[in-house]
Amino acid sequence: MFSRAVRPAASLARSFSASARSDARVAVLGASGGIGQPLSLLLKNSPLVSQLSLYDIAHTPGVAADLSHIETRAQVTGHIGPDQLGAALKGCDVVVIPAGVPRKPGMTRDDLFNTNATIVATLVDACARHCPEAMICVISNPVNSTIPITAEVMKKHGVYNPNRVFGVTSLDVVRANTFVAQLKGLDPARVNVPVVGGHAGKTIIPLISQCTPKVEFPADQLSALTGRIQEAGTEVVQAKAGAGSATLSMAYAGARFTFSLLDAMNGKEGVVECSFVRSEETACKYFSTPLLLGRNGIERNLGLGKLSAFEEKLVADAIGELKASIKKGEDFVANMK
Repeated sequence: MFSRAVRPAASLARSFSASARSDARVAVLGASGGIGQPLSLLLKNSPLVSQLSLYDIAHTPGVAADLSHIETRAQVTGHIGPDQLGAALKGCDVVVIPAGVPRKPGMTRDDLFNTNATIVATLVDACARHCPEAMICVISNPVNSTIPITAEVMKKHGVYNPNRVFGVTSLDVVRANTFVAQLKGLDPARVNVPVVGGHAGKTIIPLISQCTPKVEFPADQLSALTGRIQEAGTEVVQAKAGAGSATLSMAYAGARFTFSLLDAMNGKEGVVECSFVRSEETACKYFSTPLLLGRNGIERNLGLGKLSAFEEKLVADAIGELKASIKKGEDFVANMK
């Protein structure tokens, strides 16, 4: 029996250790962007990665040349434009997709839909053609819609495997761990807060009652903490004042999830991460919960666990918005020409 409180294989330190070694080929689609570049740097630093394939519509040869000078084992290749997308994906074990436009002040993640939906659908179509068995990790927002888009595009090609498609919500966990640690004077590396639901506003549901180590907050402080975790992305967008969204912390969280997945694919046991995936845990077709990862992706969905009354209400309040976002993604693919 695996404990739901297993600390995820989140420590990037292990992923930079020479003892952690594999021969994974990883592609980053959107590698020249604000998330893509630092994410690619973190992946290049890891001995878990032997081949790092970088793709974008501009600047990728320069990013690849720059990273290729770093004294780690991963071989870096740069691919630019649609004509080179197939070559970027061929033989990949894991594909990470941060491609798309970032939020600006006043924008919600859903405002990104029209642009990013098309980008994600195009990239996933190429994945279905060139690396249909790869693990697909989608960072591009709105994740609540881009994961249904990913699933529907792969279904069209007859290659959809729900155990291999992940919406990367790790940044919500990273933020929850950090904010709880700050309030309680703890080491954030030793705090684990499961975050369930989706990846936008009130659909982000931190389960503080299941935090390891156990913590307690007065009702008003718990409400404020929950609200801060839910709107932390907006906090960064506003602080950057039009210069972008959360790129560095998102790159860290994306690398953390990728390393956990690679660890599990290599046979490491007890690897648990939260992710937005196909689910039967609630009334929503897709929902983020803690997942036990294995060699073939999701080994077991660990579910919601025991919720407090406060958390039960948060889940109930999120269902309507989540269902609408999921349907929006599905409808987009259904109406594609």
